[in-house]
Parts: sequence; C-alpha cells; structure tokens
Amino acid sequence: MKQISILAAAVLVAGAADLSAQKGFAQMNIAQNPVTPASASHSYVGMWVTADGHIRHNLLPNGRYDEARGNRDSAYQGRYEIRGNHIDYWDDTGFTADGTFIDGVLHHAGMILYREK
Repeated sequence: MKQISILAAAVLVAGAADLSAQKGFAQMNIAQNPVTPASASHSYVGMWVTADGHIRHNLLPNGRYDEARGNRDSAYQGRYEIRGNHIDYWDDTGFTADGTFIDGVLHHAGMILYREK
C-alpha cells in the first residue's frame, strides 16, 4: 500500500510540474503574439467564403463573427481574436475553433476560405 501512495505522490508532483511548464508556454506565446484588436481597418476583417460559397464567415470590425451555411444565414455567431496570422473563435453556444491565415487564405477546421471580392 505504501508503494502505491509513493507512486501516486510522484504522479501528482510530475503532473503539477508539467502544468506549470504549459502555463509558462501559453503565457510566452500570448506575450509574443498579442491580440490584435478588430477594427474596420484590420486586413482580415470582411467576408471569407469557401470556393463553393457554402460556408461564409463575416469577420466584423467589432470582434464578432457571423457564419452562414448554405441558405442558413447566421448559422453560428460569436467572437474572435487574432494573434499574428492565427484566429481563435468562441461561438455563442460555447463551441471553440481556430484557424490560420496563410498567403491570404483562411484555413479553418479542414476548410479553405477565400476573401470575398
């Protein structure tokens, strides 16, 4: 029984050390890539659309987004933050997602969205 207690204590200590390291890494990434406030002049604000036009993300200048799917307008809505070329989404229902802007194209959840012209 004593061996199990020692093993359990070792696992707890190792886990706590790992969490501290992860927290430091997350803080470092945030410090290196601060949030860019959304504004009308931000280069990523506007409509992003899949090639077939089925999925449409409207990144609004107030930090909110409105996603349409097919003929369903406002299928999902929420807020977003941009750090460098990375975007994080928080849906109003609690769902989270992210994406990356690469060479003027938004890669998000296995989809590729292009800026609407």
